Amino acid sequence: MSQGASYAAAGVDIEAGDRAVELMKEWVAKATRPEVVGGLGGFAGLFDATALTSYRRPLLATSTDGIGTKVAIAQKLGKHDTIGFDLVGMVVDDLVVCGAEPLFMTDYICTGKVVPETIAQIVKGIAEACVEAGTALVGGETAEHPGLLEPDEYDVAGAATGVVEADEVLGAERVRAGDVVLAMASSGLHSNGYSLVRHVFFDRAKWTLDRVVPELGTTLGEVLLTPTRVYAKHCLELIQALNGDQKPLHAMSHITGGGFAANLARVIPDELSVRIDRSTWTPAPIFGLVGLLGDVALPELEKTLNMGAGMVAVLDPSAADAAVQELAARDIPAWVCGEVTATPGGTVALEGTYAK
Repeated sequence: MSQGASYAAAGVDIEAGDRAVELMKEWVAKATRPEVVGGLGGFAGLFDATALTSYRRPLLATSTDGIGTKVAIAQKLGKHDTIGFDLVGMVVDDLVVCGAEPLFMTDYICTGKVVPETIAQIVKGIAEACVEAGTALVGGETAEHPGLLEPDEYDVAGAATGVVEADEVLGAERVRAGDVVLAMASSGLHSNGYSLVRHVFFDRAKWTLDRVVPELGTTLGEVLLTPTRVYAKHCLELIQALNGDQKPLHAMSHITGGGFAANLARVIPDELSVRIDRSTWTPAPIFGLVGLLGDVALPELEKTLNMGAGMVAVLDPSAADAAVQELAARDIPAWVCGEVTATPGGTVALEGTYAK
């Protein structure tokens, strides 16, 4: 007589999931805030909303995102403790562009086979990035999907909630002709465009992750796995430093999928347009390599990759120098790269040639 079916025989190891939770607890405990009620293991994460009573009219902001195919790089390298920064950056930096402070976050990890040590390393990175962003990691889910994913495959997603005062929301309605555009340097590719990047390096150029690339000063894998810069806390501090009575900081845009022009256009009103001067910065070598090895046209590169600018602010020119100084004090290189014009259309045009 054949043995009866079981969840374990079907490929789901509940005990492995429990071990993963035990291994991640110390990291999750560090990613907290005073408003968090309870700890890991409940059915829901709890957050004390009385903390919002000081707001005149609090608006809750929410965002969800994933890491995309960058996870394939982490899996090939067997290094799983940095992609959490990619996840947190993709999620909380979408909140901060409207002026919202990220309050709490949850994550979701699905995998073909739960390896407790791997799951714990992923969550370690998420928790460390949450600490950097000033947000709490209040819960999550690890799901085992045998037959859908290979044993060594996983995907990661997350969602976060933030709060902003209603009359302090940043956005297109504040932008004026004559405003300047301030770019903030990215740490590299961040977490967008990796399907193109992987196609160029692996399918076309036949490069391997352990290849030492002189132009990069290290291995290809090291550069491709560089964690996303998390701007949230720095941007909130910038808003607090600049936006007194005059509120010169008008809008922000997170440069992710779609590139510089498409993302900046999301915060430009139809009656205005933007001109960006490429000569104001030099993209890191990795961007040029993608273009060179893949024979990728510049417009295609620019609508896929961040080209060295991961976040932008639109502000009154009188505040530009102060903004650059504030960000420099937080080790975020920033520079004025363009201006808002009175030309109707709501478009963003990149002009000139990148500096060498």
